[in-house]
Amino acid sequence: MRTVAVLMAGLLAGGCAVDPYARAPISVHLQRSDDVGNCARLLRRVDEQVDAAGRRDAGAPRVPGFPYLRVDRFTASLGTAAAELRGAGFAAWSELMAQLDRQARAAELANVGQAELAATVDACRYALAVADGREFVQLRAAAQVPDDYSTTLRVLGLYPLTRLAFAAGIRDWQQRTRELFAMPAERLHHEGVLRRYAPAVRPPELVPPPRSAALALPAPARSQLAEWALRHAPTLQVDTVAEDDRIGTLHWAGGEAPTIAVDTGEPAAYVRAAYTHFAGRVRLQLVYTFWFPARPAEHALDILAGRLDGLIWRVTLDEDGAPLAYDSIHACGCYHLFFPGQRLAVRPAPDTLDEGLLAPQVAPRVAPAGRIVLRVASRTHYLQRVSTEPIAAPADGRYLLLDERGLLTLRWPAGGTRSAYDAAGFVPGTERAERWLFWPMGIASAGQMRQWGRHATAFVGRRHFDEAGLLDRYFELPAPDAAAD
Repeated sequence: MRTVAVLMAGLLAGGCAVDPYARAPISVHLQRSDDVGNCARLLRRVDEQVDAAGRRDAGAPRVPGFPYLRVDRFTASLGTAAAELRGAGFAAWSELMAQLDRQARAAELANVGQAELAATVDACRYALAVADGREFVQLRAAAQVPDDYSTTLRVLGLYPLTRLAFAAGIRDWQQRTRELFAMPAERLHHEGVLRRYAPAVRPPELVPPPRSAALALPAPARSQLAEWALRHAPTLQVDTVAEDDRIGTLHWAGGEAPTIAVDTGEPAAYVRAAYTHFAGRVRLQLVYTFWFPARPAEHALDILAGRLDGLIWRVTLDEDGAPLAYDSIHACGCYHLFFPGQRLAVRPAPDTLDEGLLAPQVAPRVAPAGRIVLRVASRTHYLQRVSTEPIAAPADGRYLLLDERGLLTLRWPAGGTRSAYDAAGFVPGTERAERWLFWPMGIASAGQMRQWGRHATAFVGRRHFDEAGLLDRYFELPAPDAAAD
């Protein structure tokens, strides 16, 4: 186990140690004596300070050769279209990556006590972007997101052989999940009190996602986005036995060695807006994350237990703000479930061992005055059923809707701010013992809570929660006449 731990740590450190300044054009700019060269050197000094303090944000990596830009999986998927459009399309694509960097650097600078540098870095980003305005071929090639699977771990773990046992275990879990969802709702077992959390009526203060007419991105106004976020926020019906079954807000607690903890006195859902491709269009998604204090151990050898547990619920919307599909994972990337809307058709499954679609239930149709309800198990916090109820239905408690980006700058007990995530994208202190068993599948620290953009969701095969073409992999939207038939 010690050997595996050292190996995994080395692989993670190696992934973070790729020098984005070693490649042109930034490596050339560093040799210049003009304003562009000064900006390149300033940016490198800032990044060296962030890395030395361990405050790097891992949500979207810097683009090699263009470290003033960052890329996520959706933005990377636009590279082909942007290159074909050239001109306005390519400029819009570059601006999306500039916005990702601007948001990440704002948190990084705040967390190293250098927030006042943000304006200077913004000016340098613009100067460097102008200098590199004709490097579209090189930028397109560099703007890629490495996946969250380690081929080295899979080779060392004899993946072609060990995946056979894991695939069998996954099929068994999927079958048990289907049987659970097929059970009549009134027969679902509960150990404690079914406590209901509904969203507070106060709309969330969310910053709209990037807009781009050139790239055909949906562009809800701030008020529209807040309305949709409140409208589609689910009610949680949680089987509550102990404090670990209550949702709350994350904060840094403690003195000399602070730890991430959950304040269940302030129930909340952390919300983000995202984009995806589906059926030839870009779709808006709303992502809700609920945090529990822990997944307590069922017995002494429970390898899945540990501090903190997060349940993530995602809604994919059509152009009118109506739900097309729902899906869910835990904050470790585990237990990926899909709940397609009634308009969607499932694509034929390929004949492969890879972990495929698990859609244990078709999403119920939500009435105009209705709301989705998620039945959540005690201790494991597994989803057990998706139903609906009137918006005005009574609740035992209300939760706030908070912008998820606030987790990047939580108050630090000794002063200043720190991210809830470390430089590798993990929530520190939430490791699970299962990582010693699951490492041959190539996922570092399996079971540990992690940041958006770092969720590998299949042990057998390769799949990420934020893949731009994930819905197209499993579903299609039939033509209107076919749907009518």
